[in-house]
This record gives sequence, C-alpha cells and structure tokens, in this order.
Amino acid sequence: MATVLLNLDDFESAARARLPRALYGFAANGSERGASVDANARSFARHAFAPRALVDVSAVSQTRSIFGESYTAPFGIAPMGGCALFAHEADLSLARAAHDSGIPFVLSAASSVPLEQVMEAAPRSWYQGYIPGDEARIDRLLARLQGAKVPVLVVTVDVPIASNRDKDRRLGFTIPLRPRLSLAIDGVLHPRWLLGTFARTLLTGGIPTLPNFGGDPTGRPIISAPTAAARSDRDRFTWAHIALIRRRWKGALVIKGILNADDAALARQAGVDGLVVSNHGGRQLDGAVAPLDALPGILDVAQGLPVCVDGGIRRGTDALKAIALGAHMVFVGRPMLYAVSVGGQAGVESAVRILQSEIRTSLALLGCTGIDGLQRTLLRPA
Repeated sequence: MATVLLNLDDFESAARARLPRALYGFAANGSERGASVDANARSFARHAFAPRALVDVSAVSQTRSIFGESYTAPFGIAPMGGCALFAHEADLSLARAAHDSGIPFVLSAASSVPLEQVMEAAPRSWYQGYIPGDEARIDRLLARLQGAKVPVLVVTVDVPIASNRDKDRRLGFTIPLRPRLSLAIDGVLHPRWLLGTFARTLLTGGIPTLPNFGGDPTGRPIISAPTAAARSDRDRFTWAHIALIRRRWKGALVIKGILNADDAALARQAGVDGLVVSNHGGRQLDGAVAPLDALPGILDVAQGLPVCVDGGIRRGTDALKAIALGAHMVFVGRPMLYAVSVGGQAGVESAVRILQSEIRTSLALLGCTGIDGLQRTLLRPA
C-alpha cells in the first residue's frame, strides 16, 4: 500500500489500478444505465449541515448498540458476494477486520469461506441470505445457522431474479464466471492481482466455491453453473416465508432491501427486529429510489424498529447525514471491498479507522458529543 490513502475514495482509485478491468467493473457497476448508483451518491448532496457552536466537544463518542451488542462506531461492513475474486480469503479478512475494529460484519451467502469458519474467526458476524421459497430448504439453512451460533440473520428481499448487468457482460464478466481469453489477458496485465490473489488462491485452495447458500456446506465452484435447485424458488419467496422464519429463528431477524413504506409496515407486523433500507447498491432495479430518500417514509411506519441504511456512503459526513435523518446505523460495501483488494485485512482496518476518524471529527464540528445528539434539526436542504 505505497499510495497514500486518506479517504475511502482513495481505496477505490488504488483498487482500480490493481484489479483487472472486468473485475473492477463488476464491483463498481450498477445495473442497466446505472441510474440508481448515481442517485445514491446524489442523495447525500441534497442535505447540508447546520452545526451548533460553543459546545464542549473535548470528549466525543461514536459508539452504537444494536441487537444487544455495543459497537465502536455507527457503521458496519455490508454483505458482498464474490469477494474471493478480489483478495485471498477476502471474506475472512473482512470479518476479522470488523471483529478486531469492533464493528458489525455481514457475511454474504455468496461468500467463499464456510460460515462456520468465519464465525470461529469473528464470532459476532451476521449472515445475509438469499432465501428460497421452500420450507424444507429454509429449515436446513436455519439449522446450520443456529449450529454456527449466528446472532443475526439478514434476509435480502430485492433479488427475486437476477438484474440486467449490461456493463459486466460487455467486459466479459458473467455469473457464473466463464474463463475467456479477454479475462486472461486482463489478468496478465495486472500481475499484483494475478500473483497475490488468483495464483495464491488456486495454489492454497483451488477454485473458490460458494458454500454458504444453504444448509449443505458443500459449495459449487464459482465457474460452475448453478443447479436447478439453487436457481429455483427465490422468485416464490413471500411474506408467508418471512412469517415461517420468524417462528423458527430465535436470533435477531432483519430484512434488507426495503424501499417502500408499505413493505416496512408489513415487516413490522411480521415481527422482524430491524430493517436495512437498500437498493442493493444500484445493482438490481435500475431507477429504484435512493435509500436515503426512502428513509423518512419508512421511519414513519417502523414504530421504533432499528432502521439501517446502505448505498453510496463514502465519507463520515454521509454516515452522519443518514443517522441525523433517523437511521440507526449505516453499512458500507464497495469501499471495504476495494480496501481488502489492495491491503487485505490491514487495508480494511485502515479504511475503518479513516471512517471512524471522519465521524469523530464531523461530530465535533457539528457540536455533538455523541451519535444520540444527531437530530434532523442539524440538517437543511442543500
């Protein structure tokens, strides 16, 4: 990490230079025209701070508690699939960095390290799943999660089917990953990634697999087409299955991918413990509303449920704007993926410290001694 990395955008610049073009594009691109990716970034610019003065800010705390756990900062690492392509054992590096930094980490179902191994390395990790509309398969997954002592189950509901990823296809990147000459040339032109990630991964563990989608830890290789069973039934997943999970899951239950207040009301009625307002980082329905813009309407019906937000957060001020609007916590995705790709666990820990430092500085400049002091009265239309 010879480049001076002063903020999360710097990690993206470093990752763009290190990663093959198609792989960087897979991380950075949204679906179709990328309208929702752009909307996520623009949403923060519509809010400006009106700070308070002459407040004693010699001691500022950014601790935040959720689901009975206290964390050192009001942000966590969002679930991201395919991380093994970006760094050797990236899922473990992300989990350990979050655990050691005292922030939440959400393991994606599309990860390549068995969740039991992740839970052993980082015991407070959460699990995010793409759940099929099949009772027997749901039961097997829940049994596995309970056996691994997963404390929080995050059910993603905005991926009933795959989206249109035009830019990825133009770059030759598909899911499942298909070896192509263009990808091979791209890899050779990026030797640090080729040796540090691709070759190291193949030599130590072979082709990465996806062992965390269901109750069976035997995962298919990422270059293999999914089985009919793996592809089926996600488009049949409904509120009835959420009710089923609620009856059988004893840990905290969170729904991720809520953008409509009517769905937030149904989630509250179903007895979930929290929500994540998200448009999947702009990677699913293009043109979906930015989570920050959807947040106020969802809070109106959440009636005390912890409501978190992800999408487009790049600076400490972004996180604080979301929290001032009523978010309980925020989750950061792409920047942490870039950080692990350029620096492994140490890179992620550095990115976390940078964001913590920005939050601490911005709280003091706002005249707040803690996260609980953030209120909508500190914001104005920009």
